[in-house]
Amino acid sequence: MLNQRNKHQDYRIDAPNDTISTMTDAPLYKDKKKLLRDHARTVRASLSTTEIEEKSRRICRRLLEVIDGTDPLMIYASKPLEVNTKALIAHLIAQGKTVVVPIIEEDTKTLRLSYLKDPDVLQESTFHVPEPVGCELPALASDIKAVIIPMLAFDKKGNRLGYGAGYYDRFLSSHPHLTRIGIAFSCQEVEEIPADTTDAGMDIIVTDTGILCCR
Repeated sequence: MLNQRNKHQDYRIDAPNDTISTMTDAPLYKDKKKLLRDHARTVRASLSTTEIEEKSRRICRRLLEVIDGTDPLMIYASKPLEVNTKALIAHLIAQGKTVVVPIIEEDTKTLRLSYLKDPDVLQESTFHVPEPVGCELPALASDIKAVIIPMLAFDKKGNRLGYGAGYYDRFLSSHPHLTRIGIAFSCQEVEEIPADTTDAGMDIIVTDTGILCCR
């Protein structure tokens, strides 16, 4: 499915009325991003637990269509308020797919990778992100075909706004062969995200309302 992206061109995200607008009057590039992050966090936090779970299920159903046949696959283990990937990870493992999860190296601000054989070994770790603590099985990025990435905000051009530390930007720039699939709730869409050459854009974005092919 990843090799047939044109089939998704009929899908477009229907932006809700409360879609975040870009703060174009912010004086500096970093200030614009900070304002967008603050606003995106507020919008996301307004979702109820029920809404998060329902929207997450919709996103994961669409993701299965997009990633069909992709193996190995790197996918983030979600923390509270993010698109919940727990059930998706369990499903993929049960289907015999090879799942890889990122592990945060806070000192070097990089990601290392681990195969995940059992989702039950995931424990809350750095920045509250679930990681296979004590059960790490080293994996190589060169063996992976695609990566599913969390987004705090996004725009229709495929620009992604993360939490600001740049872990995924650095990882993706070092491994350009990976198909980049960003996932978020549709209410996290913005009109435009300021981006430079250090910001890694998404190839595909999946939300609860659609699939967007960006590149």
